[in-house]
Amino acid sequence: MTKSAFEKYLHAITAKAMCGDAVRRDELLAVLASNDDDLLDVIAAAGRVRRKFFGRRVKLNYLVNMKSGLCPEDCGYCSQRLGSTAEILKYSWIDVAEAARHARCAIDAGAKRVCLVAAGRGPSDRDIGWIAGTIAAIKESAPAVEVCVCLGLLKDGQADRLREAGADAYNHNLNTSAKNYAQICSTHTFDDRAATVAAAKSAELSPCSGAIFGMGESDDDIIDVALALRELQPDSVPVNFLIPFEGTPLGRNWELTPQRCLRILAMFRFAFPDVEVRVAGGREIHLRSLQPLALHVANSIFLGDYLTSEGQAAQDDRAMIADAGFVIEGVDEPTLPAERHDLVVTRHRGAGTSAAANT
Repeated sequence: MTKSAFEKYLHAITAKAMCGDAVRRDELLAVLASNDDDLLDVIAAAGRVRRKFFGRRVKLNYLVNMKSGLCPEDCGYCSQRLGSTAEILKYSWIDVAEAARHARCAIDAGAKRVCLVAAGRGPSDRDIGWIAGTIAAIKESAPAVEVCVCLGLLKDGQADRLREAGADAYNHNLNTSAKNYAQICSTHTFDDRAATVAAAKSAELSPCSGAIFGMGESDDDIIDVALALRELQPDSVPVNFLIPFEGTPLGRNWELTPQRCLRILAMFRFAFPDVEVRVAGGREIHLRSLQPLALHVANSIFLGDYLTSEGQAAQDDRAMIADAGFVIEGVDEPTLPAERHDLVVTRHRGAGTSAAANT
């Protein structure tokens, strides 16, 4: 595609996203396939979409790793996986007071959402009780903070219990395309993951689901997972870049460039114009000095450390946000979807009426 042709294509994609219309597969592929000479134009266009729906606000999220390592699943990207020899911290469940203390410090530093994460296939009923106590302790000191929970695959009724305990959101990433999923994990399936996101949504937990890139996926895989996510309609989409831990099957995958990461983020902004797009794990490693450009596309980041790796110093994150001309979103600003009572319409057609059915 010539530069002038791409510029016209990009203008059309941007106009569509600004209206909240669905950007087509071929249009999303064109963004991924664009060259480095067009990168600033792509970021500027995605930035227009970002500013329309989120202004210059940046939402800060904070991870609390409730228990670390010794996971029975074999996800190839994960340092906590079965068989991992990565030299990470390994510990069982931290107590409620410790988790609440870390959460309070993060909230005081500007975090609007606290994410409680525990490695494993899925939670036991006892685990749900443990998390419920932690949610209560966090909400006691900070009632307005959003609490997201990430515990793996959910069984029947568990999403409802988490909602009743005060959880606001549930995270479970699709990670890669359905076609590519068997290449990164054999102990559960893509459909298992999609079902858990759907269960969380059915229980009225805000669905948080994204992907990981840098695992050998193709452009088609990236688009496939983006479109699969769009079908699930998440409220938050974390975009992770592989952290290649020595001692994991993907420990030597260093295929990403900062430019590639920025194109992926821009594509996700066009695919999810009015949805929180979070630049998540691996941003420091792969974006490096280009991190501030990501803020023009994504409207959310993690503050501080990740599950098993250290992140950029929190004060540096806050300085980066200010230097780039953005502001940290406050806990008193609503970001979860507004209630749409206008979409609830009582049926007066079809069965039981004389009016034609909606067919």
